[in-house]
Amino acid sequence: MSPPTQDPQRLQRRRIQAGLNRTELARKVGISKSYMGRLERGLANASPRVLKWLAEGLSCDVADLMPPAPGTDSTAGAA
Repeated sequence: MSPPTQDPQRLQRRRIQAGLNRTELARKVGISKSYMGRLERGLANASPRVLKWLAEGLSCDVADLMPPAPGTDSTAGAA
């Protein structure tokens, strides 16, 4: 499997900051709760479309859900 397109830790952090559990976010963006769990554990890769839905559901930018660029602070995007 290729590396995750999303950063699982950033995705989980954004979800928690939004006050949502996995089921609530999955329902809000139209994906299954099991897929949501796999995304947060890095066991599945989100398509660009799903990344857009997640960002909209979390009121953030897609970039906030992506891995940090090499050589940058890994806590960036942790608003």
